[in-house]
Amino acid sequence: MLTQRTRQIASITVLLLLALLLVACGSGDEAPTTEDGVAAEPDPVADPEAVAVTEGDGEAGSLVIYSGRSDSLVAPIIEQFASETGINVEVRYGSTSEMAGVLLEEGANSPADLFYAQDPGGLGAIANAGMFATLPEATIAQVPARFAPEDHSWVGISGRARVVVYNTNVFADPATELPQDIFDFIQPEWNGRIGWAPTNGSFQAMVTAMRTTWGEEKTRDWLTGIQANNPVVYSSNTPIVSGVATGEVDVGFVNHYYLYRFLAEEGESFPARNQFLAGGGPGSLIMVSGAGILNSAPNAENAQRFIDFLLSAEAQQYFADETFEYPVVEGVAIHPGLPAFSELDAVALNISMNDLDDLEGTQDLLLELGIIE
Repeated sequence: MLTQRTRQIASITVLLLLALLLVACGSGDEAPTTEDGVAAEPDPVADPEAVAVTEGDGEAGSLVIYSGRSDSLVAPIIEQFASETGINVEVRYGSTSEMAGVLLEEGANSPADLFYAQDPGGLGAIANAGMFATLPEATIAQVPARFAPEDHSWVGISGRARVVVYNTNVFADPATELPQDIFDFIQPEWNGRIGWAPTNGSFQAMVTAMRTTWGEEKTRDWLTGIQANNPVVYSSNTPIVSGVATGEVDVGFVNHYYLYRFLAEEGESFPARNQFLAGGGPGSLIMVSGAGILNSAPNAENAQRFIDFLLSAEAQQYFADETFEYPVVEGVAIHPGLPAFSELDAVALNISMNDLDDLEGTQDLLLELGIIE
């Protein structure tokens, strides 16, 4: 039987290999991308100067954030935090997998105070390596119990749902023309019509949820079934939504909020919409972005101030209004174009974030099946 230490070493090795893999995959004609499909900053290991710095008043100290969330999504709220607190904030951006890999390589010598991740998988890898401090009960109590792990090593910041984005010129009645369960997209009628992003962290979190709820065999059947339908592979969610709208594919598997960014920019005539699968299951997974404080953090107090700020009504409203995510704190209004969280919650897969931390097992399966390389 493997010891806990052996499992941690294995997990660290896999994540480091994945981080190198993702950087390598981006070294060809297409630049590496972050969660929203924009060009990523260079890998901080290769270029330690690849940072974004927001100056405070110089008297409140500093904060170093490793962010798996794109600067286009979170830079404004980080700048607001620096302005309101006077804290000098340095942010290193990359994908969640890349940032997790960097943290695991740096270990206790990391200059990072806080890891802000796109999805629970990367957070779970750092937590499993014993690198997070325990957050205060008062912090954890602000969010629903399922949006934080049992050990209180990190906390959810904003909610997102997995959806099927579809082309409105192809489907007049998606409620009847699209499957109710994501498993049914393995049917041969979907050959060549699906877009997916297997290297994306949120996609891998969904596959982890499949493994947890369906078991390994059914998850393998779904992955091989979709693979047999010749899906178009994209780097991330944003190009999937664009590909659906332009007719490259008819449907895509994405997080809900990417569509709303297109609608905000291009208007209601944009020919794509989300279908929240009424059948529930992993295709209706609700998950969170999240943040944890490194137990080696040089500026732990400022890191806690940042988490408290992210959970404030002010920041939660930013996520609702500007990134079209669901607030995780009660009393904050969602974007008017979104279905009510209570309505979505009735059919969504309400899985504990503790069950989404096996990034290693999911990546092993995707590698075995040749879905990622």
